[in-house]
This record gives sequence, structure tokens and C-alpha cells, in this order.
Amino acid sequence: MRAAWRVADVRAAEEALMARLPWGTLMQRAATGLARRCALLLQDRFTTVYGSRVLILVGAGNNGGDALYAGAQLARRGAQVTAILLNPERTHPGGLAALRAAGGRSRADLPATVDMIVDGIVGIGAAGGLRSGAATALHRATERRARDGGRPVVVAVDVPSGVDVDTGDVPGAAVAADVTVTFGCLKPAHVVGPAAPLAGQVDLVDIGLRPWLRTEPAVRVPDRSDIVAAWPRLAPSSEKYTRGVVGLATGSDTYPGAAILSTAGALAGPTGMVRYAGTAHRQVVDAHPSVIAADSVTAAGRVQAWVVGSGLGTGEAAATTVRTVLASSLPVVLDADALTLLVNGSMAELMRGRGAPMVLTPHDREFARLAGEEPGPDRVGAALRLAAWTNAVVLLKGDRTIVATPSGQAYANSTGTSALATGGTGDVLAGLLGSLLAAGLAPERAAYTAAYLHGLAGREAARHGPVTAPDVAAALAPVIAGLDLSRGA
Repeated sequence: MRAAWRVADVRAAEEALMARLPWGTLMQRAATGLARRCALLLQDRFTTVYGSRVLILVGAGNNGGDALYAGAQLARRGAQVTAILLNPERTHPGGLAALRAAGGRSRADLPATVDMIVDGIVGIGAAGGLRSGAATALHRATERRARDGGRPVVVAVDVPSGVDVDTGDVPGAAVAADVTVTFGCLKPAHVVGPAAPLAGQVDLVDIGLRPWLRTEPAVRVPDRSDIVAAWPRLAPSSEKYTRGVVGLATGSDTYPGAAILSTAGALAGPTGMVRYAGTAHRQVVDAHPSVIAADSVTAAGRVQAWVVGSGLGTGEAAATTVRTVLASSLPVVLDADALTLLVNGSMAELMRGRGAPMVLTPHDREFARLAGEEPGPDRVGAALRLAAWTNAVVLLKGDRTIVATPSGQAYANSTGTSALATGGTGDVLAGLLGSLLAAGLAPERAAYTAAYLHGLAGREAARHGPVTAPDVAAALAPVIAGLDLSRGA
């Protein structure tokens, strides 16, 4: 599982490492990794580094120093390297001297042809968007054409300049990179918030920092191997009850689609049986004949986890259903209308008294109703606060869905897509999540596994045209089969 650390933790680790190395070693390691990646990009596109036109946008401090030293290495390989000094008085002197000694140059105006732009404007210590001078220089540089007539490739040094490194927010003008070369460890801006897509492909250069990161990461990013490892395995003795039974208290006569879609999500999961409890039971059985259906939670029979809320409504009957489920000793997924029913605080005592896991699945508007404020620019921090306040795992939906635990761990999903921003896809997610809980997964593991697979299903559905929730539900089975989750990592 990948992990990202905040700036203060990175700085502390860098200081500890630099105290044990000759002066300048860490910058040279970073510059060498950066130059190597830039050279590979140039070779892939132009077959050679020699003669390539490389433009470095250089700000103050060490980030600009990394870029200048890398530019010197590229110049020694025959690249025509030009540096635009955005803050000449504070340009890294050693880096600039190295560039000039290698045959590179600094100038005030842009060259006519630019094959590559290296963003060395600001590093991880900066705050706010790009200042006007830097934003103007960046805009003009990206309007230049490369030798082959295409646009220049943009490489960011450590992080795209202009993003908020600790939160992933983009408060103003920022660099949109094709590739970000980062040093030592990932930072939150690489994996969360609107900054994450601006980073492009993120390449991590090992500079020896990881052993010196003594704190817990700010956010973890599950990958394919984590999802495969989480998926329950079938034993020769497995049967439908030992695999787990999930109960769905979703949908209604008014919103039968929510019941059908959440059931479809649950059927794609690892459990051996799905029980539906609600007034849409006839429509559910018509759509999914394998489901055991009843008209209420009390009549549903034994389950190992509940999903409640999607399309349930917010009247007294719906509130009674939510209270009944919360009064059980089973893991519960609270989605959609169930979240709305929590807002007035009437179920607070039931929630506080629960010993079994709960997972809340709000989108931003539902989050605002629960927390009394929007998630804001720090989505990880917001999700963690709500998780601590509710003593529940929070799955905050979005392009980079966040899973937060009451104990302070956070996970970011890397498979999200805006194609999922359509009605009913959250119902599918809730059903899949409930199935994973019923199969025995810990709530945070069930949540990030469901988000990952749901995102992949959204991407698969988008390959065939505009996405609907039934498309996402239908895509889950082939996505899961494609990962071969039954065999293990």
C-alpha cells in the first residue's frame, strides 16, 4: 500500500537524513533522479536527449536548485537547456553555476521551441497559488510548440507548483504536469483533492528518506495487491451461510430502483446470500430471483451485516427501520436517506452505544448536513473529524474518495472517475460494501475495497458510452473476474 506524508514530517525526515550525509548529497540524489526521468521522456518522444530544447522555470530555494542541477546533467548530454529565473536574487547559486558550467544558460525571454518544461517554481514549503509572474511565464511557455509540432511535455519537480501539498487543494493558478518526479515519499497532493490529477504520472525517486519518516502517513493509497489480499477466499467447505449473508433495508414503493441497484451491488460481492427487507421486495425478486425477500427488517431472517438507507425515504416508517438496524449488534452501512435521518440527533444514543462497526457513506452535501459544514479544501481532515465524532468509518465520496477511521487512519481511492457522478451509482456502492462487511472484512478494509472496485467498474462502463448505475452494477462482475480475486495476489 502506498503512503503519503505531510510537509512537516517530510522536513523532519530530511533534516535527520541530511545531518548524516555530506553537504548537498540529498539535492544531488534528487537532481540525478529528476534528470534520469527527464532524459527517458525525451528519448521516448524524440529518440535522443541530444539537441532537445529544455526550459526550466526556476523559483527561489531548493526546488529550483533541484531543477537547475538536473538541467546541468541534461546539458552535459547535449540538451539545449534554458532557465527562466523568476526570482533572480533568490536563485540557488550552486545550481545556477552548475547549469552554466555545463553549457546551459539563463535568459529573460522564452525560446522559440520548447520540447520540455521543467517546473522548478516552488516546492513543498510554498502556500497559495502561483504568483502572477510565474503564472504568466508558465502560460506563455505552454503555448510554445515542440520540435515535432506538439505541445511541450511538462515535468513537475516534487509537486506541481501552486497546489496545497498537505491537503491537495488548488487555491489558484497551478501547474498541470504530465509527470511529477517526487523525492523520498509521496505527499498528499499527489493522491487527494483536485491537485492529484494535476500531478499526472507520479514517479517516486528513492533518496534514502523512508527510514527517517518516523510518523504515521497522512493518507494511504490501496493498490491492486491490497484489494486482492482483502477479498475473502473460498474454502472447499464453503457454503452460502459461511460465506456471509447481507441484509438490505433499501428502496421503497416510491424508489424501487434504489433497492434493485443496491441488491445488484451486493450480489457482485463475496457473500453467499442476499436478503432484502422492504416494501420494494416484489420488484427486487423480479429483478434478482436469487434474493430472499421480506417486507421488513424484523421479518428478514438472520444476516451478518445490514445496508440501510438508499431510497428508503425519511418518514416515520423509514426512521423505525434505521433505529431497528442500529439497535442490532451487526455491522451497518448507513447510506443516503439513513444519513438524512441522523441529522436531527434523535439516533445519537443508539449510535454511541453500538459496539459493532458502522460505515457512513456521505457525498459532500450529506457530509455538510451531518457535520454542519462543507468538507472544505482538506477533505482528509474533514473525513477524519466526522469519523471521530460519529465513531464510525466515513467513506466520503468524490473523484478521490476518502475512507477515514475513528482511530485517525485515512485512505484515498485511486480509481475514481467523474463518470460515476450519476444517480444510483452510490446505491450500487453501498450494496457491495455491505456484502464485504457481511463476509467479515474490517470496516475500513471493506470500505476502501468497495470504493476501489466501484471505481474500476465506473471506468469500465465509461468505455462503452455514457454511464448509468445499471451499467456500473453490470461491470462489477467482469472487473472482479479481471482482477482474479479468487486466487489471491
